[in-house]
Amino acid sequence: MTTQDTDTRVHAFTDDALGDLDATGVAERIRSREISAAEAVEAAIERSRRVEESLQALQHPDFDRARERAQDPGSAEFAGVPAAFKDNIKVGGMPMTEGSQALPRTPQRKDGRIAAQFRQTGIIPIGTTTMPEFGWTATTETLSRQTQNPWHLDYSSGGSSGGSAAWVASGVVPIAHGNDGGGSIRIPAAVCGLVGLKPTRGRLRLTDGGEAMPVRIVTDSVLARSVRDVANFYLAAQRVHRNRLLPPIEGVDRPIDRPLRIGLLLDSPVAPPTDAASRASVEALGRLLETLGHRVEPYTLPVPDFFKSDFIDYWRFLALAVESSGARMFGAGFDRDKLEPLTRGLAAQGRSRLWKAPVFISRLLASSAASRMAFAKGPDVVLSPVLAHATPKLGYFSADLSAEEHFRRLVDYTGFTPLHNATGGPAISVPSGRTAEGLPIGAMLSANHGTESLLLRLALQIEQAQPWKRIQD
Repeated sequence: MTTQDTDTRVHAFTDDALGDLDATGVAERIRSREISAAEAVEAAIERSRRVEESLQALQHPDFDRARERAQDPGSAEFAGVPAAFKDNIKVGGMPMTEGSQALPRTPQRKDGRIAAQFRQTGIIPIGTTTMPEFGWTATTETLSRQTQNPWHLDYSSGGSSGGSAAWVASGVVPIAHGNDGGGSIRIPAAVCGLVGLKPTRGRLRLTDGGEAMPVRIVTDSVLARSVRDVANFYLAAQRVHRNRLLPPIEGVDRPIDRPLRIGLLLDSPVAPPTDAASRASVEALGRLLETLGHRVEPYTLPVPDFFKSDFIDYWRFLALAVESSGARMFGAGFDRDKLEPLTRGLAAQGRSRLWKAPVFISRLLASSAASRMAFAKGPDVVLSPVLAHATPKLGYFSADLSAEEHFRRLVDYTGFTPLHNATGGPAISVPSGRTAEGLPIGAMLSANHGTESLLLRLALQIEQAQPWKRIQD
């Protein structure tokens, strides 16, 4: 049954077909016929029902089709493993509403590129998960609902992939889709105690509509409870489609076996100083890495003074595109009058800054080459916090805040993650500590383009040396 501790922590782990296994473990049990895909899917559906009233993480259920697909799950890497899609990719037969009341609830005609690639790894989605409107913010709150953090229901589950993170952390499904345009995988992974990799740009198929973005900041990936799940997902995904311009992701069956130069970055160059709990957790992880044979040294990130304003201007530019071209992007049922305050406010600011678009777009595009050069001269890996402070209580990023105040808080909170979206380089969030309230804190490892295997093997070394605390323990 659902476990709820002192009315604040909620999880769905129980003695059913899913048990407390990760996605790799569930897939192995299905292959060995210890359990059936149908049993795994039914267990996930039942778990979702048990926690939904507390978490509010399910956007659109797809239970009946999940049961049908479980009858013939195929033989791919994750055949029969129940999962979920975030509500901002095209999934055939399902609405795509992007967390917004402004979008029509019309089912998509067919799977888009990302949904198709994910489903060919064998996963069976049981529904789509919640997100803030268009993913603009680092919490999963809208005017109509809030998605709670399963570790403490008073707090945010992060965003914008907060619904997926809440489901994986609480044990509803072992793995779920998310995407990251400014930290939207790494942030919810950090605050929900998960592993979340933002891959190198181009690692997976391009999101539908992504070709229209002047700077392709959004990448799709997964949230999971183990490093091996993330690694095995990419092995399966690249069997479906591999970008030949990038080195393949290798099997991550062992931790890194050589010493690395690791740059320790404790404060963001574009945000206020990191809070004490986050700083302490990253410093402790740095000490652990030293005991594992790595050289950890203070590092200053070479970020130009204009990066912060350029990324903010680009965020506003994208909101303006949604407001002004929503009917073309999402269909005739788009209703701009139902847009939330943050979208409208960002769009208004974007309109006033549109004249500067050629400058900030060109400089963001140039950041990719600059990042490659910096890593070529600098450390193998950079270790930093994911966020400038611990996850806030629900309401801190309330959807009814003024756009100005909401975005000010957001920029101060997310000072570490957007750089990798601009440059296209990979970065992974791993659990690293806890707040006084028992909430997870994440640390981020980042490296040069195409080095996901390095990051995953280093993350595996950390996981083996310091296993993450589990919500059910």
